[in-house]
Amino acid sequence: MTTFSTHTLDTAPATAKPILQNALKAYGFVPNLYATMAEAPTILEGYTTLSEIFGKADLSETERQIILMTNNRLNGCEYCMAAHTTLSQMGGVKEEVITALRNDTSIPDSKLEALRQLTIALNKNRGWLSNTQIEAVLAAGYTRQTILEVILGTALKTLSNYTNHIAQTDLDAAFVSNAWTSPESQAAE
Repeated sequence: MTTFSTHTLDTAPATAKPILQNALKAYGFVPNLYATMAEAPTILEGYTTLSEIFGKADLSETERQIILMTNNRLNGCEYCMAAHTTLSQMGGVKEEVITALRNDTSIPDSKLEALRQLTIALNKNRGWLSNTQIEAVLAAGYTRQTILEVILGTALKTLSNYTNHIAQTDLDAAFVSNAWTSPESQAAE
């Protein structure tokens, strides 16, 4: 089996070190995802830059986490589901929303559920949305801008989810209390 390094500030390539140092300042530790991405400093830079840009989207923290966690679940990313559960809790996302996202159940708020359904459709259909799907999210109170921002969040999760799948990134201690097992992993046991 091919293994990927989980770099430290000492072992990371020079161009990755400033990004890892920023993560250390922001989180108090270097997340294993970042430490793994450091192997290719360009993906680390791309991921952190895109994450910062997604943070500027015209969406609430709850809406951003709905997009991110829905993609994490659909892609079966156990690392990111645990990490984003923690981030959602820290960001004030309601527990009922977090639980729905982790369990693939409807969100009680119909507008937020429309966003979740759009994200599901976008991911499953690889961007091919029907007019009905687009009109449903617009009728719920979202905009065309929202639809494009869902694409941005989906792209962000592709970078992290795929990295975690290939590298089998170890879960950080900070996220262990929110560990999640994908239904596919449970079925294989």
